[in-house]
Amino acid sequence: RHGAVKNEDTFKTSPFHLDLWFYFTLQNWVLDFGRPIAMIILPLEWFPLNKPSAGDYFHMAYNVITPFLLLKLIERSPKTLPRSMVYVSIIMFVMGASIHLVGDSVNHRLIFSGYQHHLSVRENPIIKNLKPETLIDSFELLYYYDEYLGHSMWYIPFFLILFIYFTGCFTPVEEESRMPVAALLLMGPSSLYYWYLVTEGQIFILYIFTFFAMMALVMHQKRKGLVLDSNGLFLFYSFIVTLLLIAVWVGWLWNDKILRKKYPGVIYIPEPWAFYTLHMNNLHTAKESF
Repeated sequence: RHGAVKNEDTFKTSPFHLDLWFYFTLQNWVLDFGRPIAMIILPLEWFPLNKPSAGDYFHMAYNVITPFLLLKLIERSPKTLPRSMVYVSIIMFVMGASIHLVGDSVNHRLIFSGYQHHLSVRENPIIKNLKPETLIDSFELLYYYDEYLGHSMWYIPFFLILFIYFTGCFTPVEEESRMPVAALLLMGPSSLYYWYLVTEGQIFILYIFTFFAMMALVMHQKRKGLVLDSNGLFLFYSFIVTLLLIAVWVGWLWNDKILRKKYPGVIYIPEPWAFYTLHMNNLHTAKESF
């Protein structure tokens, strides 16, 4: 039965999935983090503003490769996990990432026209003077699809799948509860990517609830005499390091008055691209030289 835990696989252990975690980390950095960078550094004449950018093609590849890797990760779980929930989550993930592809493509191309991510849609100089004013509503709708609907349908299934996989990463064998050197080497770039995902995606609440659920599960299983295997430790420690990186990031920008204005809520976590366009961006001047 789908979702049932078989008796014979209850205490099976799984070796560290070096290949999957390596591919996961590599494609996350190249296809997700690297897509806006590729859009910026490649010559504009190669990818005109009215055509998909290099980053868009990176995003398309990400939308295909990531669901495949997530499914492979679930398949390698030592336990039989709820397949129906996994499949629905994968479908939602692809839908959300595809919605985000469209919105993010337009928003990042607007940078070349002087759009500033540290400002709201209506406060941007290139937006607030549009006529008729109903065009501003259209850009706000685009922003909603990109930053809210797309992110929610993308990240909620993503973290749900990781947590579902995490539930199968327990073993009664103490010797299995250690990470190999390869896992320790991958933990740094993996944690740094999750930091980028949480800060740029503005999904701290989702991330912290997932982390708390992991902690609660670890304590619950410990009372049963079960400990995390190498894959579970890798995922759990990566989330811990991510939390530390977020704390450092927030502490560094704590007194930034401009970013404080854009992120006025109780949870203040600026986006890296907002920081870039505020303090490091020279794209609008470069655009004038094209």
